Amino acid sequence: MSPSEPTRIVFGTDGWRARIGDDFTFENVRRCANAVAEYVTARGQQSRGIVVAWDRRFASEHFAAAAAEVVLAHGIPVAIAAGAVPTQMASFEVVRRGAAAGIVITASHNPWTDNGFKVKSPTGAAAGPEMLAEIEGLIARAGTTPNPSRPIEDAEAAGMVDRFDPYDSYLEFIGRNLDLERLRGAEVRVVVDPLYGSGAGWLPRILAGGKTRVHEIHSERNPYFGGVNPEPIPPNVDEALAVLAAGGHDIGLLLDGDADRSGLADERGIFVTTLQIFGLLTYYLAEHRGLRAPVVRTVNETSMADRLGERYGLQVFETPVGFKYVGPKMIETGAMMGGEESGGFGFGMHLPERDGIFTDLMLLDLFVCEKAAGRWPVSRAIAHFHEIAGPSCYRRVDIHFDRPTYPALKKRLLAELPDKAPADLAGRPVARAMPLPTADGFKFFADDGSWLLIRVSGTEPLVRVYTEALSEKAVDENLAAGEAIVRGA
Repeated sequence: MSPSEPTRIVFGTDGWRARIGDDFTFENVRRCANAVAEYVTARGQQSRGIVVAWDRRFASEHFAAAAAEVVLAHGIPVAIAAGAVPTQMASFEVVRRGAAAGIVITASHNPWTDNGFKVKSPTGAAAGPEMLAEIEGLIARAGTTPNPSRPIEDAEAAGMVDRFDPYDSYLEFIGRNLDLERLRGAEVRVVVDPLYGSGAGWLPRILAGGKTRVHEIHSERNPYFGGVNPEPIPPNVDEALAVLAAGGHDIGLLLDGDADRSGLADERGIFVTTLQIFGLLTYYLAEHRGLRAPVVRTVNETSMADRLGERYGLQVFETPVGFKYVGPKMIETGAMMGGEESGGFGFGMHLPERDGIFTDLMLLDLFVCEKAAGRWPVSRAIAHFHEIAGPSCYRRVDIHFDRPTYPALKKRLLAELPDKAPADLAGRPVARAMPLPTADGFKFFADDGSWLLIRVSGTEPLVRVYTEALSEKAVDENLAAGEAIVRGA
């Protein structure tokens, strides 16, 4: 790319992400913000304003200020977070204020070297494909045209800026859907790991004041994230699992770097997979709360959802990967829950967008209900759940590649996948193969409900291989077959 050519900005499954100082620059952030402002202006919604928030990554607050200054230059009021907040707080504020859109500076669980730009729709959901396509078009058409900017201090003096702290309003909101006093009084000993991210302090603060005890680790700001990707899965959460394994605690609640994704571990320090979490939440809503609205799952989510759907009479809808598909489908179908494999879950009673904090509280409430029913500790409650939902063994492998070579590899792999279907999955014949509707991978199904999925990432230089099967041995065999396909063996 020549110096005069602007970076091509494409929003993946969850926003635009890039390496700080390489493609993720102040100028490119301004280009994105300008396109969002133009999108809002074209609809005559300037007076509704735009919400701006950021996470704890390197310089996120400064990138957020740059985005806000561009929006302000269009005469659009800005509500900007007073400090780093979980991404879903932007969704919550968009809905609460009736804003026209939301902007969040975060790269979620990407490596510490990256940052990103997310867009929220007026519903609080992640901007859908149509909205993002229009924003991408506006960015591309603007090219190298300088972006307007109004100093935030000047706009604030003119009453165009509102700095918000969402805690009190959020607490009141979730209190309408959860019995917080019951959770505070449950006498449960909780380990919380926010992975140094913007979710630090939220769960201890919400659960304070009763007999429940919360021990939070990794609560300080650390843009290096301790050297791990801030995604709440092993080995990134091994320290939290070790705290649990040492004894003295009942449950582990985990968050990713911007706290919109959740994780779970039992009292022994055994990690609970994100597919199990989807099943557990479906069970909780149907069994303990008596709800019968649909659920929405991504193509890489658990087949337990279908079995639970049959048991409880729930419709189950499938979408491509990404909450930009899940959120709109939840709204369309009136779903009580939507979820994706990466640990993001949204709820019809709450937001059609991921919220790791609310999800962790829902999981805690599930196990408090199970405790009251005599199924305790957490490991026993999970075993009871599998008696109902059936077995599920799951794992994902991320195969990393060099950024310069990745585009060519991605193109080759997508061209070859249709002809490289495995003959069987752990000895079970492959019954069918399905290209993903987003044209970024293939899913192969065995006749026992097991599956293998190979998908190229749109936000990082990696290929993900996922599998769900009935045993750990089958998972190992399926992953080996998937890795061989990706590496061209």
